[in-house]
Amino acid sequence: MRKGKARRAGDEVQMVTAGNFTVRVAVRAGQPGWPPLLLCNGIGASLELFQPFVDALGPQREIIRFDLPGIGGSPLPLTPYHLSTLPPLLAGLLDHLGHDRADVLGISWGGGLAQQFALSRPDRIRRLVLVATGTGSLMVPGQPSVLWHMLSPRRHLDPAHVTDYASDIYGGSMRATPTRAAELLGAAALSGTRRGYYYQLLAGAGWTSLPLLPLLRPPTLVLAGDDDPLIPLINARIMHTLIRGSQLHVYRGGHLDLIADPHRLAPVVEQFLGPAQAPAVTPGRASA
Repeated sequence: MRKGKARRAGDEVQMVTAGNFTVRVAVRAGQPGWPPLLLCNGIGASLELFQPFVDALGPQREIIRFDLPGIGGSPLPLTPYHLSTLPPLLAGLLDHLGHDRADVLGISWGGGLAQQFALSRPDRIRRLVLVATGTGSLMVPGQPSVLWHMLSPRRHLDPAHVTDYASDIYGGSMRATPTRAAELLGAAALSGTRRGYYYQLLAGAGWTSLPLLPLLRPPTLVLAGDDDPLIPLINARIMHTLIRGSQLHVYRGGHLDLIADPHRLAPVVEQFLGPAQAPAVTPGRASA
């Protein structure tokens, strides 16, 4: 295991081998008695993408984030993988860090991973937060012209390209400040390989959680923007309907607003998660 300094004070970065993968992991220490929060990222983004959101969260909670295989600082796996094969990786990370359970938040593609982990290992999840995500191959898709941009990692590598198309791809606050998307995605690109991007893209092929959502056991918050070209809002409403006892919070914004405007949305997540001993409180602006 290698350890090193994180890019922000208070984080520790290490390479962890778990579930047949070696991945780069960053851990922000928390206080005893508070459950850790495990963050699952979207396609092609390294753990740096979550930095604004992590900074907006209270200091009492341990935060765990990681790079998917072949993304950011994680080495490329020998063979492609599938979403259904990744729960042992998340369970292994928690084992390595000494946690029986954690709260889990997944955004976009990472929301699919969070759902798969919750379905495969419900015993490892205390509470689940699904942000700007859907149910995989069986969902209401975005416009083809928008989805086309997801077939290439160019938006992570070419600031001019993502600035030109940020409004169409991400909606929300990116419509007014498209250069912000270039800043966020550029900071999160870090390294990795094009093959790693395509491995992650292909990992969702044929995967869907739709028929299994009524079986989800952890208390769940579905967080979705009202202007998300990639994942239309109707998907969040479907998930909310199928996940028993779930809460739906619709915010004004798009696909990246959890990261681009974290001080507005982090309190919603904090309120839902609550401390270990207290029940979660319904977010202030919820809709069904």
